Amino acid sequence: MMKKLINGKIAVLVSYGYGAGWYTWHENKEMLFDPTIVEMVLEEAGETAIVEYCKTKYPDAHTGGVDGLTVEFVSPGTKFRIEEYDGAETLVREEDYTWIEA
Repeated sequence: MMKKLINGKIAVLVSYGYGAGWYTWHENKEMLFDPTIVEMVLEEAGETAIVEYCKTKYPDAHTGGVDGLTVEFVSPGTKFRIEEYDGAETLVREEDYTWIEA
């Protein structure tokens, strides 16, 4: 079971910077919610510290996008996806769209 930082909401890591995506380039759901990385981003530990942590915990994972890494908080049970354009990611919630039913 994946660990997630929950404080009424679930922390999700998203990289808004251009160049390389965070989740979209490795698609590792554990890294998407990793509470240690979340705390490091919130405490502004720096890119080098985050990359070094990832090298030990996720040795084969791509760590591009760490420079634009941000924490977004979503309500438990929210359906979402991470979209990417030119490395810049966007967290898109299911309720952000109006769906057409056939």
